[in-house]
Amino acid sequence: MLIIGPPGSGKGTQAARISERLGVVAISTGDIFRDNVKRETSLGVEAKKFMDAGDFVPDSVTNSMVRDRLAADDVREGFLLDGYPRTASQVAELDDILRENDLELDVVLQLTADDEELVKRLLGRAKLDGRSDDNELVIRHRLGLYHDQTEVVVSRYDERGIVTKVDGIGSIDDVTERVMAALKVAS
Repeated sequence: MLIIGPPGSGKGTQAARISERLGVVAISTGDIFRDNVKRETSLGVEAKKFMDAGDFVPDSVTNSMVRDRLAADDVREGFLLDGYPRTASQVAELDDILRENDLELDVVLQLTADDEELVKRLLGRAKLDGRSDDNELVIRHRLGLYHDQTEVVVSRYDERGIVTKVDGIGSIDDVTERVMAALKVAS
């Protein structure tokens, strides 16, 4: 399973809840990056150069990290992938990775939310967390990038008939219940 959604839509929170309820491992590309950097793997050393410069980690490094992670034994009974794929070329790469590991993607869960609501949510979170880097201009830029990059990813999976959309606005519990209800229908 993949979980896709704009910044602030609650992907991380919902991924943890889905993982717990379904008994599958949640895999975040951010966690993969941090783990590889911490363990100082060759991929982690390479990724750190880009992360420290504030740049996107190139597809080649990201793809290799995801490939390694999806070859692990704990994904055999299912997994939820958060933060990958983000581009059309990563969709093709994930298809190859899954095929090589004799795995199949069952559902793409897309959390949807109104941009204005997300801006309010993220500004509130930034204030709570004391994050001066999350101002309205930065948040709107991130939302724009999400829409630009993710539209093609969602459309690829939509063509396969595996996208399930769930409204990501509301209380955490309400969103979780909508997600679980939608997954019962989709799975």
